[in-house]
Amino acid sequence: MEIHKEKNKTKSNSRFSNIKLFVLCQSLLQFSQLLHSTYLKSCITTLEKRFGLSSQSSGTITSLNEVGNSLLIVFVSYFGRRVHRPRLIGLGGLLMSISAMMLALPHFLSQPYTYNSVLLELCIPRTNFSETSTCGQQDYQQLTDTNIMWKIMTIAQLLFGIGSVPIQPFGISYVDDFAGPRNAPLYIAVLFAVSVFGPAFGFLLGSVMLKIYVNIDNLLELKLSDQRWVGAWWLGLLVSSGCLALTSLPYFAFPREMQVDASKAEVDIFTEDSEKPNMTLLEFLKMFPRLFVKLLVSPFFLLLVLAQCSFSSVIAALSTFLNKFLECQYHAPASYSSLLIGTMNLPAVAIGMLLGGVIMKYSNMSLKAIPRFSLAMILISTLLCVPIFFMGCATQRIASVNWNITDHFGEESRSFNMCNLNCSCPSTAFNPVCGTNDIEYISPCHAGCNNFTMDPLNLKIQVYTNCSCVRDGDILGSTYPGACSNSCSHYLLPFIILISVAGLIASLSHNPVYMMVLRTVPNDEKSFAIGIQFLIMRLLAWLPAPALFGLAIDSTCLRWKWICGNKQGCTYYDNDLFRNRYLGLQVAYKVMGILLLALVGWKVKRTGEYRLEVPFKELL
Repeated sequence: MEIHKEKNKTKSNSRFSNIKLFVLCQSLLQFSQLLHSTYLKSCITTLEKRFGLSSQSSGTITSLNEVGNSLLIVFVSYFGRRVHRPRLIGLGGLLMSISAMMLALPHFLSQPYTYNSVLLELCIPRTNFSETSTCGQQDYQQLTDTNIMWKIMTIAQLLFGIGSVPIQPFGISYVDDFAGPRNAPLYIAVLFAVSVFGPAFGFLLGSVMLKIYVNIDNLLELKLSDQRWVGAWWLGLLVSSGCLALTSLPYFAFPREMQVDASKAEVDIFTEDSEKPNMTLLEFLKMFPRLFVKLLVSPFFLLLVLAQCSFSSVIAALSTFLNKFLECQYHAPASYSSLLIGTMNLPAVAIGMLLGGVIMKYSNMSLKAIPRFSLAMILISTLLCVPIFFMGCATQRIASVNWNITDHFGEESRSFNMCNLNCSCPSTAFNPVCGTNDIEYISPCHAGCNNFTMDPLNLKIQVYTNCSCVRDGDILGSTYPGACSNSCSHYLLPFIILISVAGLIASLSHNPVYMMVLRTVPNDEKSFAIGIQFLIMRLLAWLPAPALFGLAIDSTCLRWKWICGNKQGCTYYDNDLFRNRYLGLQVAYKVMGILLLALVGWKVKRTGEYRLEVPFKELL
């Protein structure tokens, strides 16, 4: 006992024996971790364009880090207090930094990004009436680049998952052990609230980087709204790698333990836990199934974690594909979509998490009242999402995709429908143009255009002329670069405001539910419970949800791009189906979470366990 006290006294003299400083460092590291993860997600549509990915593939890439994390997260529960937690957190942060740097390698190992010149996209007469679809060297090179990207990003994401294993479980348990039970809820709320600004800055970083052309050259021909534009996605990964490295270094100076500002009873409990004999790893592995089953048969733990899985799946869907949703539904450029998400949606979630912690600290809410409070917040949030199903419009008319002139004007227009059959249009061409007839065409060649005019000031194309598929009576019409204007663009800001308010209200329940999970397991099983909690959430939410939502999005595709017989990304979606399936799946997850919380609320009425009726402050 004397040795233990002397040890704590020595460590208390250290400048880093300050739990508030640890909370600050933990917040910054989790901030950097989430900044990196969300920056990668803000580049989803850019990666899809650059490497020809489907939404399911891009969603899978973003969730691969959960595989490495899930494989090792269980061992966190064994090591718990047996290891130097701050040092392991620092090592994990450095490994994540290396992973972030690896993710940028495909840019340097692949051929520079190119697109067809204007002359190749014009209608060039030919004698062979079969569509040009041969596989050239450039097509094979693009397939090779995609394969390289898959291999490198898979390894990098697995390493990132391994590095992230100790971050939250060790960090949260360290704060909960040494902050004192009265301060732990607020400190953990601050930790989550500060770290959630990481996604906000991740999207802001994406907004800046995606305005820079991928090859960092002075490109005058393309606009940001051009479908062929690819931003400098790799630059932000180098920035996030540096942030992870810098925020990992202070952890090597923190002590293994520090004094707890708590009552004598609480110090005695901690001392008793510290003096328990350590079991070997083999003994732990033998005991693991029994402890795992014990937690799973605990109704409060299982139901609360399953509810968290439901809500985490919604968060995974929003963080991964909300940018893509805004681009497809409202024709917002990728950089502008990232800006809106980073400045409005994610700060609202951070404020909600912080307010949830304040409510827990200063209200008389009991553990018995938490399910009712959380249920009310999620229900209000879900009802606020109902109007967004109607804040959109149908897909624009696209020639040869969802608009066939013979279907609308009869057989006499068949010759007009064959207007571009004499054009040598590349099968991989995709440069949307809008005709004066308000119909969109896949490229100037598909519109039958054989000439263009260019702005002499900025060398950008103003209009494509002599288009055989665009007619005003007997006169050949013209097309303008870019997709046809979207009649629903005015819904963009109201949509962001509504979904941000819904996110703020829903996030009020985050900290109360999280603290209820911690307080409904024995103190000596807390680290193990946190490890199992994160394992279940990764296996049931963060790992499958992005791929599942990506599959739902892919099911709404109207036209796929094919290269050498390989599917290389979707070029057009059915807007109505996209909106209904993407948002509908989120509502389904929310309803599932509501039912689980309702079951928890019903269960707490039938048990006197855990002193659920006592105000939360009196339990501390």
